[in-house]
Amino acid sequence: MRWLLAIFCITFAALTHATAAPAFDDTFIDKVLVIKSERQLHLISRGTTMKSYRVSLGKQPGPKEREGDQRTPEGFYWIDWRKNSDKYNLAMHISYPNAKDLARASSEGVRPGSMIMLHGTPLDEEYPEWFFHTLNWTEGCIALKNDDMREIWNLVKNGTLIEIRP
Repeated sequence: MRWLLAIFCITFAALTHATAAPAFDDTFIDKVLVIKSERQLHLISRGTTMKSYRVSLGKQPGPKEREGDQRTPEGFYWIDWRKNSDKYNLAMHISYPNAKDLARASSEGVRPGSMIMLHGTPLDEEYPEWFFHTLNWTEGCIALKNDDMREIWNLVKNGTLIEIRP
């Protein structure tokens, strides 16, 4: 009797195309969500998290306040352009600073900084990729393993919203 139930469950799963994870077929990623406290980046489509990745952040905790503070910004931005990077493989630019960041920096009389990127890790003979992936090492960017960055590069289009939360 148990084997009959098992066959029924397997048949039902096969017929309904049940999967353990959402499929990317014809999926449009409409938001990238970074949660700094969890060191996670989530690809979101229509409110559903399609895939998550571990990230490395700026060397210093807290929101970016000024140029050179080695902090990752927090807020709403856009992925606005991309390039192949000699140093970090693939890189996607985050539209930091936004209007709020500019106003804060202006009121404090400091430069807000720029060139915040979502990028891969260096190919370094002395330090393997896993070394970079175990700590926060960037100047304020969001870094991923190179395989993860290649996947994101193919799934996330320019103009996609990126929200960075504490």
